[in-house]
Amino acid sequence: MTDIRFDALCIGNAICDVFAHVEEDFLARENLVKGAMRLIDTDEAIRLYDRMGQTVRISGGSAGNTAAGIASLGGAPAYFGKVAVDELGDSFAHDMRKTGVHFETSRLIDKDPTARSMILITPDGERTMNTYLGACVHLGPVDVDADVVKASAVTYMEGYLWDPEEAKKAFLEAASIAHAAGRKVAISLSDSFCVDRYRSEFLKLISDGVVDIVFANEHELKALYQTADIDTAVAAAKDNGALTALTLGEKGAMAISAEGIFKADAQQVDAVVDLTGAGDLFAAGFLFGFARDYDLKTSLELGCLCASNVIGHVGARPEKPLKHLASQHGFEI
Repeated sequence: MTDIRFDALCIGNAICDVFAHVEEDFLARENLVKGAMRLIDTDEAIRLYDRMGQTVRISGGSAGNTAAGIASLGGAPAYFGKVAVDELGDSFAHDMRKTGVHFETSRLIDKDPTARSMILITPDGERTMNTYLGACVHLGPVDVDADVVKASAVTYMEGYLWDPEEAKKAFLEAASIAHAAGRKVAISLSDSFCVDRYRSEFLKLISDGVVDIVFANEHELKALYQTADIDTAVAAAKDNGALTALTLGEKGAMAISAEGIFKADAQQVDAVVDLTGAGDLFAAGFLFGFARDYDLKTSLELGCLCASNVIGHVGARPEKPLKHLASQHGFEI
């Protein structure tokens, strides 16, 4: 059997977050709805990017944030995601590798530009988001490096990537390779709208044993089992055969399995600055713990610690090494 080199292989949409501070008049001139998020096409992405003025770029994407969190804990993550041969693609690849993530997915050539979420921040702090998916939707089976999959304790995919047909095929191929190598497979449900689109497929992934671990928040789990009652959703998750890692905001988190339910309290924070990335970093802590054979309660606690850290500042990635924070809280990293 191939030795484990990576705590987790994260597969997702490779997106650069591009931030710019703008005046209210800019939104008016561009006919943008303040505080809204919209998907845009290539021409609009290029046009708006050229008009934004001075920007700050941070590599993002849900699974990318999780990989960065695992690296910040001192772990060894890998990542599959598609960027183009362009400036933002260079920036994304540089950020991931500098963070400590193994990222060698081939670049897209002479097609769509690298995906970007252009985030316009007005003086009141409100964010207006314009997302262009571009190159990231071209991830496919050809991008699955079997050696990396076999060498990863867990293969983890964001549910957002279930939209493109080729990406779906890539995940199913990676899951098959992972299980053949005796590894685990996980999926994040990503958001309740994603669940509504693919509920039957997600449930089939669980019932067929394609997925061993499901990451969800309260809204996503209730959407998956079509109930307004969280206790009913938890009971259904307990019976489904997969391990479910459920985040409950200020109420903490729980791990739900056929063997029982384990709970962890949320970590206290001085102030909630930005909730972006909380679920991604919870997954980072939990996956790191799971890969290192922590018990489920300890993995939950580490996930909650990582989530509490990222909501204390702007952006979805750690500003300081999570390894040091975890050590200060008694985790043996």
